[in-house]
Amino acid sequence: MSQHIVKPVSVRQGTLCVVAASLLFSLGGLGIKLIPWQPLSINGARNLISIVMIAFYMKKTGHKLIVNKGVLTGAFCMCATTTLYVIANKLTTAANAIVLQFTAPVFLIFIMAIFFHEKPTRLDIATCVVVLAGIVCFFVDSLTSGGGLGNLLALLSGVTYAGVFMLNTFPGADSLSSILIGQIVSGVIGFPFLLQERDFSGPVLGAVFMLGFFQLGLAYIFFSRGLEAVPPVTASLTSGLEPVLNPVWVAIFYKETISQIALVGAVIVVGAIVCYNLKKAISQQKQPPAASEPLPAASAAADKTEKEELS
Repeated sequence: MSQHIVKPVSVRQGTLCVVAASLLFSLGGLGIKLIPWQPLSINGARNLISIVMIAFYMKKTGHKLIVNKGVLTGAFCMCATTTLYVIANKLTTAANAIVLQFTAPVFLIFIMAIFFHEKPTRLDIATCVVVLAGIVCFFVDSLTSGGGLGNLLALLSGVTYAGVFMLNTFPGADSLSSILIGQIVSGVIGFPFLLQERDFSGPVLGAVFMLGFFQLGLAYIFFSRGLEAVPPVTASLTSGLEPVLNPVWVAIFYKETISQIALVGAVIVVGAIVCYNLKKAISQQKQPPAASEPLPAASAAADKTEKEELS
């Protein structure tokens, strides 16, 4: 089979890739709710489908599989995120699960401070406090409506999802290799549970295919391409489409609603993260570009012009 080397994407194309990935990611809550299987069965099945897609894409584009400490760290984050998210979706509402997972940027602040010694700014600290207030709303809601364990697992998936945003940051990183290895591990973990399922009706298999092909496989291909050109701040801002659309699809097609106090928490968390990313993006745009060394050819041309003016 001939290999087609993928051309680098522009910032505009990368942003569109992240938007496409966010739209596909948002189908997760609905798909998981529609499948009457245990969580690990769902996660195993969708990852097995996605593995075929990612492996085919890597072979077609000539992208070699890389295995090192950084890639394996990213793979762990991938596996943990998809597993925790599916279990949380079965134990709490889709809105709670996705919004609590969307706390990832806040955990990223702590990770950068602890492991990379990057001191948090006042904006970082203020955002953490506001997001914490939103998280409290979800757990107050769980005291009356249940779902406390699901909320906790969703929050833990936010920690590991922070690592997913760092797939291209770890030493020796290769996002596609991390994605593929993480999905292989998830597929292996879920396969024994998948063998225990009995409902393989058309609607169930259709939902499983949607999750594997679109919500994981195609979505992460777009995501990995987008991260090649889009700054992390822009990527995390654009990914804010997912927690907004995810509960919308579930409310329309599954008739699941969100309580008032959880809705308040969702507005606080999503609003705080979006405002944080906007302020970061604006501050980065205001920073003057770093001065670069003149190219040899340009320097020579400038010297020649200067001599001509003096003569």
